[in-house]
Amino acid sequence: MGSDRPLVAGEQLVAGEQLVAGKQLVIDGHQHFWDPADGSCGWMTEDYAAIRRVFSPDDLKPALAAAGVDKTILVQTWHSLDETLAFQETASRTDFVAGVVGWVDLTDPAVGATLSMLMARPDGRTLVGIRHLVHNEADPNWLLREDVQHGLAAVAEAGLAYDLLLKEPQIPAALQTVERHPNLRFVVDHIAKPRIAQHAMEPWARLMQGFKAHRDHVWCKLSGMVTEADWRHWKSQDLRPYVDAVLSIFGPSRCLFGSDWPVCLVAADYQSVKRALSDCLSGLTDEERSQIFGASAVEAYRLPIHS
Repeated sequence: MGSDRPLVAGEQLVAGEQLVAGKQLVIDGHQHFWDPADGSCGWMTEDYAAIRRVFSPDDLKPALAAAGVDKTILVQTWHSLDETLAFQETASRTDFVAGVVGWVDLTDPAVGATLSMLMARPDGRTLVGIRHLVHNEADPNWLLREDVQHGLAAVAEAGLAYDLLLKEPQIPAALQTVERHPNLRFVVDHIAKPRIAQHAMEPWARLMQGFKAHRDHVWCKLSGMVTEADWRHWKSQDLRPYVDAVLSIFGPSRCLFGSDWPVCLVAADYQSVKRALSDCLSGLTDEERSQIFGASAVEAYRLPIHS
């Protein structure tokens, strides 16, 4: 799917799903659902009390409609195969969820069989990628473990993408990993979480430059920025230097929009997140903006579309 043109109505993410004629397809490349009762929200301190509740498709649908977003990618929240199975089932019955980035145990010697099982299910077509909470691992070189590298090879063999959830300490290992796996599509989540609240560009900007040599198979999500900024006082101008840096490294053809809803709600509502990114992209062409707000997600996750 190498074309940079915007997707339009008549092209289908899933057979039978038709969009309004002439409307460009807008895709949110990163959102979540959760229920704190299932144990998935252990990361929520008191600062996140406002979002420590159930979030379901019914909660998100009005926000998507108000923001003009057509489809989403549903992303894992914790290390749970049960969550992946539940997300696949949710995606199969939710018209706006175009794909799932789930979790499998990359260190398991049988990871290939697990991936085959997930993809062989009736809802297996919904699985488009895998993610692990790498930035929560004590070892910044976790990605370079031999068993993890074997697991990543299995992800590539399955034809899925791999989302890299990083902070600055994990970027060097991620760079070695993308170099070792040229046939695996990688997606860097949340622009690797720079310290926006402190207006710190380094060492983040210098480390991220390493991805430039690999952007033939690495994408970057323009997501998660408002929660790395000052929650109460952020402005789109605070985000722009980081967006500009990412664009200079990856180019518009390898960047995609993500809301990080509902995590974003501690700092901004859905429309404000999308509007802030639009402000930061004001200098781009309409075609480049359409790429970021739609086509890049299709290409990174190989969402099935046809004319």
